[in-house]
Amino acid sequence: MRVTVDTSILVRMNVKASGPARELLRFFEAKETILVLSSFLLDEVARVLTYPRVSAIYRLSDEEVAQHVELLRSVSMMVTPVEGPPVVLADPNDDPVIYTAFAGDADVLCTIDRHFYEPNVLSFCSRYGIQVVDDVELLYMLRSAG
Repeated sequence: MRVTVDTSILVRMNVKASGPARELLRFFEAKETILVLSSFLLDEVARVLTYPRVSAIYRLSDEEVAQHVELLRSVSMMVTPVEGPPVVLADPNDDPVIYTAFAGDADVLCTIDRHFYEPNVLSFCSRYGIQVVDDVELLYMLRSAG
C-alpha cells in the first residue's frame, strides 16, 4: 500500500509526540507500507514545527526538527507533485498534497484536514483510486492487514 500523509499528521509523528500518528511512523519505518512524500510536504513539516503554538507543545530544537524531517525523508518514497487544476477549492495551498498522492500513485491519502473531505476533493481522489482517511482509520487498516 502506498500512503501520502498530510502535514498535520506528519508533524504529530515527531519524537516527542504520542498517539496514532506516532504509531503510524513505525509502519513506515518497518517498510510495511510505502510512505509517499514530496519536498513540499517536508518543507511544510519543518515550517509548521517552528510555529510558536506548535513549538510550545513539542519543544523541539532546530536539530530535532531537522532530524524529524530527515527521518521522514529516509523512510519515504519521494516524488515531485504534478501541476494540475485546483482541487482543494477551500484551500488551494493544499493542492500539492493531493498532487503528491497522485504523482506517487498513492492508494491512501491520510489527513484530518476537513477540506480534503469535501465532495469535489473526494471525487477527484476516487477517480484516481485514492482513498481519503484519517490517522485512526489508517492505523486500523494497517493493523488489520498485518
